[in-house]
Amino acid sequence: VAHSPVAARQWVSDELAQSARAVTAHGREAGLARLDLVRRGGLRAVWGAVLVLLLGQALTAVGSGWTGARTAGLCTALVLAALLSAAAHVHRARGGLLAPLIGEDNRLSTTRAVAAAWLLFLSFSLLFLAVRFPALRPPATTGTATTTVTAFGLSRAAGLLTALALVAAVSVTARLVVTAGIAAGRLQKVRADRPRAADLLCDDSGRACLADVQYLLVSCAVLALAAVGLAHDPARLPGVPWSLVLLLGVSAAWHLAAKCAEGVRPTIHSVVRSREAGDLDAPIRTGDDIEIRGRGFVPPGAGAPDPLTRLVVHIGPVHAHVPLVPVQGGFANPTDTALTVPLPADVEPGRVEVSVVTAAGVETNRVTIDVVD
Repeated sequence: VAHSPVAARQWVSDELAQSARAVTAHGREAGLARLDLVRRGGLRAVWGAVLVLLLGQALTAVGSGWTGARTAGLCTALVLAALLSAAAHVHRARGGLLAPLIGEDNRLSTTRAVAAAWLLFLSFSLLFLAVRFPALRPPATTGTATTTVTAFGLSRAAGLLTALALVAAVSVTARLVVTAGIAAGRLQKVRADRPRAADLLCDDSGRACLADVQYLLVSCAVLALAAVGLAHDPARLPGVPWSLVLLLGVSAAWHLAAKCAEGVRPTIHSVVRSREAGDLDAPIRTGDDIEIRGRGFVPPGAGAPDPLTRLVVHIGPVHAHVPLVPVQGGFANPTDTALTVPLPADVEPGRVEVSVVTAAGVETNRVTIDVVD
């Protein structure tokens, strides 16, 4: 029995593919337990924040005494914590509190996280002022009509409402941009195995994204200043200066511009015969290795073995799976710009069309090659 390098490579690739599928299946089974841990961690964080607020108010009340604002803040925190706990229980199968922040690709969304943070802060502010000033009662019984108008005045809260509208619009627009990119075949999305905190700062491939980082930092900074304003003047909705709203708008525009420029359509530039050392130059024949050069073959987030096993090359009527060639730290084949596949024996001599289907299910353009008998 003669040794066949092609058969040995195919055997190694098949073993890797089976192992990758087995690991992925075990990961799905462990995903439910992991989501339950995430849900429990979110609840601990919420009630831990309530405890920190209580301790902070108790420590700061030593000199000035306990006030109605402290009571209102603590009651508001308890109400919000109870509501968030109920929401986490309803969405316990998807990670509890993280469920609204997870996108369709099973990654944490930066725009959703920022919008949720602003919505949570505005909800806390409104509940806090509602506890302090029961605006639903008639002014004759409370005597707080003027105070209520001042607390909920639009002139002061215009910046806060504009910031909330801005981050909400960014969240919706970003989703529309991604959907349009996927529909056009320009943007490839591969589902992640699980959501990670790094998703808020990184792109799908795990590299830090400057647009996401700056948007998250600027939004958190403006939100922190608004929270300081509420703590400094708890009798009114916090005012966000228009300069900070403009800064948030510039950051949001940067983030959306990066979203629009994201992605590249997979394209084949050329198909050549793969030549090993010592081989003579020759035309493409059945059984030869062909090297397909282009870009976008391995979309971001598809560098793991399981997504790579889903790459398929259409060679005429034959569907050829791309063999995996492992090297230290990754795979030598396939790569984002080139992949090598043996020409199947079922391919008839003549002119045949070649195209690649990526792990995201996007098909490239077709390139015609000549196969010699």
